[in-house]
Amino acid sequence: MPTFTTELTKSVRALDTFDFTLPNALEASAPPEARGLRRDQVRLLTSCTGCDCMDHGQFEDIGQHLRAGDVLAINTSATLKAAVTAMRETDGAPFVIHFSTRMPGDLWTVEVRVPDGGTTRRWSSAKPGERYVLPEGGIAQLLTPYAPVQRQVGSDVRLWVAVLDLPLPVLDYLDRVGRPIRYSYVPDAWDIGYYQTVYANSPGSAEMPSAGRAFTPDLITALTARGVQFAPLVLHTGVASLEENEPPYEEQFHVPASTAALVNAARGAGRRVIAVGTTVVRALEAVTDDDGVTHPGEGWTDVVISPERGVRAVDGLITGFHEPRASHLAMLEALAPRAHLMRVYHEAIATGYLWHEFGDLHLLIRG
Repeated sequence: MPTFTTELTKSVRALDTFDFTLPNALEASAPPEARGLRRDQVRLLTSCTGCDCMDHGQFEDIGQHLRAGDVLAINTSATLKAAVTAMRETDGAPFVIHFSTRMPGDLWTVEVRVPDGGTTRRWSSAKPGERYVLPEGGIAQLLTPYAPVQRQVGSDVRLWVAVLDLPLPVLDYLDRVGRPIRYSYVPDAWDIGYYQTVYANSPGSAEMPSAGRAFTPDLITALTARGVQFAPLVLHTGVASLEENEPPYEEQFHVPASTAALVNAARGAGRRVIAVGTTVVRALEAVTDDDGVTHPGEGWTDVVISPERGVRAVDGLITGFHEPRASHLAMLEALAPRAHLMRVYHEAIATGYLWHEFGDLHLLIRG
């Protein structure tokens, strides 16, 4: 099986993405279950670039927009309890460490945050060499900023490369002492089960691959009975909420041979491949060549999907609604014209769709 690896010290550059105003009221502050809904009763806005049209419904009715032979590519990565209470070794000041991505050599990228009411906020004044004391005698020591462009005095650093000294293997340790990452728009703590898709089976994501959250076992069964196929892969997501215009960093992925075969067979037969989440697009594009052939592969991908690059492996995308200027909007523009997307986002805001991991969804179909 080919292995796809990249330079893990690559600089980031700004992406040209569009702007809009997101009202605070449209930030989903709790799981739909807390609002008396099933997972698959969140709203679904379906848009098609061919007719430049939109349709409103609920996710449980997504089968109306799918055809027998369509392939839904899903990310089976499971969410970690990636937020860990910490204190700075030198003065005992309270912090929270977000574990983001495992790197070669058992290093991790981490984000340093400070408690802020019931959640946390970003801390940009950390320094190389600082040590943070974790529960049960664990230690996280910052080595260097992850992005080379930030390795200069006065840089505002988001992610750090860190070496860990823990009493247990990392995943076991996080399961024991960690909690799910959450941001200020989610004021209450929720159990890790609310941050898992029903098909998650490979622990490794700092935050939930949330586009698949709305699937239920009954819905998967019903879609399968209609001839829709599911093709699993893994991409472990790092911490989200990147700075505006900032591309995503390298992430670990695995596309099995069976999934590559399903994708190629569908495309060869003129059927559609629809990615469930931007993570799936990134993984498939990492192993799809210039001729549109998808190969099995694994490693770390630094692929950044943009309109200039385009997409080769997918014909559609199920995704949440993304924040203003987010890098994911550039990926959406590889599938749809900006004018179409701006109409979709205007419609979503005007009709009260909800944003973020517990929010509503968008099915974007190209052609």
